Amino acid sequence: MLASWLGLRFLEAQLKKYNVGAMDELPGKDVAFDFYARFEPKEILGRGVSSTVRRCIEKATGNEYAAKIIDVSADMEDSTGCTLRQATWREISVLRMMSGHPYIIELYDVFESSTYIFLVFELCKNGELFDYLTKVVALSEKRTRQIMRQLFEAVDYVHSKEVVHRDLKPENILLDDNFNIKVSDFGFAKPLAPNEVLFELCGTPGYLAPELLRAALCEGSRGYARAVDMWACGVVMYTLLAGFPPFWHRRQYQMLRSIMEGKYAFRSPEWDSITEAPKDLIRKLLTMEPENRVNAAQALKHEFFSGMPRTLTSSARRRFKMLSIVVRASIRVRKLRFTPESLHLDLIRSNPYLIKSLRKAIDGCAFRVYQHWVKRGDLQNRAALFANS
Repeated sequence: MLASWLGLRFLEAQLKKYNVGAMDELPGKDVAFDFYARFEPKEILGRGVSSTVRRCIEKATGNEYAAKIIDVSADMEDSTGCTLRQATWREISVLRMMSGHPYIIELYDVFESSTYIFLVFELCKNGELFDYLTKVVALSEKRTRQIMRQLFEAVDYVHSKEVVHRDLKPENILLDDNFNIKVSDFGFAKPLAPNEVLFELCGTPGYLAPELLRAALCEGSRGYARAVDMWACGVVMYTLLAGFPPFWHRRQYQMLRSIMEGKYAFRSPEWDSITEAPKDLIRKLLTMEPENRVNAAQALKHEFFSGMPRTLTSSARRRFKMLSIVVRASIRVRKLRFTPESLHLDLIRSNPYLIKSLRKAIDGCAFRVYQHWVKRGDLQNRAALFANS
């Protein structure tokens, strides 16, 4: 019953954000004259339930943009009496508050007619972080450090404007021409008054914070605020490093139960080669109580972003020993680029998933076939596809 109820609530939350019946056809020029006068729409880049995103070219400059075309003709109301048109203008208001930040999507222009609203954004040609992760399966600590630093800077800026995003996930993080991130999709974002808490159930199930679920399920809940975004950042960081999310399960009820109990682990073999610093930061992000969870400014000061541990001995001998270890390690890493990984036939027959190169190939192929994470027992990875092969 609980799983069914939650499924309905999530469907309702999505319908609040989108209307039903999006069309791929372009609106007529008679209802969007101002937009067509400045821009020439091209191919579709993405689709929503009530919107399509198209690449478009500004006629005067030849510059490329992404136009989100939202059909507001039905203009249904949600449970709070807010129509899709009103929700869209709330999103526009938040986006304008975020203007100018290097890691947040830039809204360039808005056009409105009786049946459509056009949002013109900067174009991120490298697509979603989710699609990039699907191709590479998992990221190195160095690449994860770069992405998470940018994400925390963006979240810190959002929170400094007294706004909570509520839907941070790899699908809503875009990559520009230089593979820098752009946080997008502020459809669930909401400005908060001082000491205000929220109780609305919205977002994406695997990234929901436990206090958000408690607000929807438990009588007398204290509600939630900006800390839910930091929990989502922890889920994103875990996923970037491991190649799979910390709380995934095919049964939504089991996944939500794991979130509310804070049950996750750094499993072998994916986490064997990952150092302690990123694990420590993930633990601080996936802290059950929001008041004990790190905020974005604190996360940026974590030793994961300093590159070195904070406390080093002043002994010259100890420092020389550490430097020697670093030099030897760097030499070995350089050699690894040119030295193929040794493969043992017995190991390939007994457990091919232990070999990193095969594991990445297995994971990549499995995700392309099934388009979702596959669970084997308590391990949240995709090796289960090959358990009976």
